[in-house]
Amino acid sequence: MSNLIELLQRQDLVWQGTGLAERQQQGALTATGFAELDKHLQGGFPAVGVVDLHTDLGIGELRLLLPSLMQQSGLTAVISPPARLNADALQRTGMDTSKLLEITPECSQEALWAAEQCLKSGACNSVLLWHGALQVHQVKRLQLAAQTGEACLYLLRHAHQAQGTLPVSLSLGLSPHARGLNVTVKKRKGGWAQAQFALDLSSRWPELTEHFHTQSKEMPQAARQYRTGR
Repeated sequence: MSNLIELLQRQDLVWQGTGLAERQQQGALTATGFAELDKHLQGGFPAVGVVDLHTDLGIGELRLLLPSLMQQSGLTAVISPPARLNADALQRTGMDTSKLLEITPECSQEALWAAEQCLKSGACNSVLLWHGALQVHQVKRLQLAAQTGEACLYLLRHAHQAQGTLPVSLSLGLSPHARGLNVTVKKRKGGWAQAQFALDLSSRWPELTEHFHTQSKEMPQAARQYRTGR
């Protein structure tokens, strides 16, 4: 049994829920900018690895990432976003848009290739990739690229595309909440899964929750297409 566990650990398919404090002391975590989320993640997002976000479109998923992205000195690559980035809106949040690199590949294979190149380049601290279903070998390749370039990949995909277990550093489920987001820690390297909790974003972005009920009744066309996978 021990040999089997060691084999799975070498392939990054299982992890023991220990050693997180040691990695945190080594600077392997990046504060999220939200005290409640940092508490549940025992320090923040992994600085190196793959973070899998299961989320609907336009519920505040980017705002969840912005505080940690704004701490970084390197580039942030944004690959295959469902809509063009709004530079003015990002600048109003305090984001330095000169550090953003938006890439719009023509197909999913090109998107994976672009993500791999950005991750291992050493120029990008973070890569945001919108993608559908992925195979284990594809994620392992992205993990290796992230380790090579000491970067973090944020993989954004809808829950219906998140079938099976992938060798990621962290997996979060996101859903809308009247004052922000419901967050479920589904998987955490070196730790344990956790039940859903509410993350209040209203103090940082009150406009996000002012018209929540109205917006939830009229989902944008892009969000409907994203949800159905069309």
